[in-house]
Amino acid sequence: MGLFTKERETVPCTVEVSHRFDSLHAHVKFTNGAVVHPGDEVQVQGPPVMAPYGTVVVEDRIATITRASALERLWTRLTGDLEFMELCEFSFSEEVTL
Repeated sequence: MGLFTKERETVPCTVEVSHRFDSLHAHVKFTNGAVVHPGDEVQVQGPPVMAPYGTVVVEDRIATITRASALERLWTRLTGDLEFMELCEFSFSEEVTL
């Protein structure tokens, strides 16, 4: 991996989408053991996985991982904590503001 170059990797994956009262989530698991690092981008191929209310849908797909360049990876590691702190400034409450 070079300082400015990006690499692409095509990997098999399993997509799980849950749309139930007790669990609303979407997970992608790479079935070949691939690991995503800071700055990498993942795009799952195919149409969106739609789960009707009350169900969990599991599909096998292909994903493309675009590996971050060395410079992008370093930048992501250096600035990641700052971006996390921005998220900490927000809170959720039941109050309605007008």
